[in-house]
Amino acid sequence: MKKFLLLTFMVGLLAGCQRPAATAQLVPQSIDYLTRGEWGANAPVLPMRSHKLAYLTIHHTATKQLPDKSLTDKMKALQQFSQQESKLGDGRTKQPWADIPYHLYVDVHGQVAEGRDINYAGDSNTGYDPAGHLLVVVEGNFEEEEITAKQMETLRLLVPALAKKYKITADRLGTHKDYASTLCPGSKLYAQLPYFRQLIAK
Repeated sequence: MKKFLLLTFMVGLLAGCQRPAATAQLVPQSIDYLTRGEWGANAPVLPMRSHKLAYLTIHHTATKQLPDKSLTDKMKALQQFSQQESKLGDGRTKQPWADIPYHLYVDVHGQVAEGRDINYAGDSNTGYDPAGHLLVVVEGNFEEEEITAKQMETLRLLVPALAKKYKITADRLGTHKDYASTLCPGSKLYAQLPYFRQLIAK
């Protein structure tokens, strides 16, 4: 009986250490990943459009990297900004979105957080329709800042894994500036696009 209880306890511990099945399907196991439940996401505040993924599109946050702020706090702040009327950097007013506009967020330490449910189209302040685009945003302003080694380590794994899972070919990997008039994702991250395409094409 004691052996049975010990075995049951150990199995429970191991199960608690494993990533939920749905999460494991989204990003490689080796990436430190935070689900919406783990960072305490609020529910969407507006209806969202379902879509079928055909493209993988990279953005940057266009804000300064914050290495001392937790990923949970970053995600909560981004969701608050997204779900209310907000002033943009160029002075325009953004109307509320249903949720965070991106599906995945790569922070300065290479951690990844779940943003909008991947089954629903994202949002944009620019003139392109993000329906069909799997949106990955990388923390930083890559017109001014460098991509961190941890971010590159994560992107080397994440980009080809997502492309393989959702059957996205190398020619359908792009960035925000490929679809709209914008500097996003910044020149330093944009310069990595050929490398990421090579990873997908392998």
